[in-house]
Amino acid sequence: MPVLLTDAKNILSDLLANYSSQVDYLAIRLEESQGTDILLRSNKIETLSEGLSIGGQVRACYRGGWGFASFNQLSTLKDRIEEAIAVAKLIGEEETILAPIPIIQATHAVHLTGTDPRHISLANKKELCEHYGQILRSVDDRIATVSVRYGDSTQKVILATSEGTMLEQSWVDMEIRFAATARDGETVQTGSETTGSRKAYEDLTNLDNYVRSAAERAVNSLALPIVQGNTYTVVIDPILTGLFVHEAFGHLSEADMVYENPDLLEVMTIGRRFGPENLQIFDGAKVPPFLNTNAEEEVHRGSYIYDDEGTPATTTQLIQDGVLVGRLHSRETAGKLGEAPTGNARCLDYHYPPIVRMTN
Repeated sequence: MPVLLTDAKNILSDLLANYSSQVDYLAIRLEESQGTDILLRSNKIETLSEGLSIGGQVRACYRGGWGFASFNQLSTLKDRIEEAIAVAKLIGEEETILAPIPIIQATHAVHLTGTDPRHISLANKKELCEHYGQILRSVDDRIATVSVRYGDSTQKVILATSEGTMLEQSWVDMEIRFAATARDGETVQTGSETTGSRKAYEDLTNLDNYVRSAAERAVNSLALPIVQGNTYTVVIDPILTGLFVHEAFGHLSEADMVYENPDLLEVMTIGRRFGPENLQIFDGAKVPPFLNTNAEEEVHRGSYIYDDEGTPATTTQLIQDGVLVGRLHSRETAGKLGEAPTGNARCLDYHYPPIVRMTN
């Protein structure tokens, strides 16, 4: 892509001006991503890579029909716009209904508070993974296998729409995962931990005790009795509780799962009771109103200012006092269900259109 993203805004504005009249809605999203991926398994580095990816996508909507095209050469953008428009016109036969959102013209960056991972050499990141791998192996002779996975990604995204939004967002994300599998005869147990940051590379260093705890959990679990299948009263920690809610309830709250499924929509009827009166469930990517004036510095993983449709992030209550009171939306699902957009439309990357996804 010969034109840098920072120089592309004028091109996007001109193209939108030329093509917007042909459809009900047109959006162009450009993305630049730079990252590192390291995987250590037992004593061997299996993945060691750095990469740079630049590309984009076009979404066009005409009479309710969507056309989509992705590209990695800005010189082909005009062709991709025409392709997306042609597809939208080919399948559109209803009415375009998108929940209204504010027009945004802004630039937002999540500011690091420490070292940028791009300033750390690949060799040093590899050494960190090997150090954590050695800690995992050293806990007990019964540790059979260990793995450490490190990843970082620096992203810049520009979103321009026919409604007038011109939004630029950028951030750095870092994550490290470690796991140990212990074996005693036929008994096998695994302990794992994951941590990440959008603040500083230092947040992923000096984690020796945290890493060791994963291996210790695997070893200690070898002595646990085997649970017989039955119905029990259990005490669940907050992390596992969140996992259960995520899988059993959260995905059903993603409105693109239900808005064209009458049976599922009946199950997820607003006002239906799902639990006791002390049950409260929220989803929210909205950045909290911190005391400092630059709230962007406090963005946590899973939080953002705007989603990939340019909708401001929100905090959405899904269950209030045990009763279903909300769901997660894109602009289309919100419009078709007559509800407010929640800012939950997100792209995996520029190859994929945004879909409704949970946040925090």
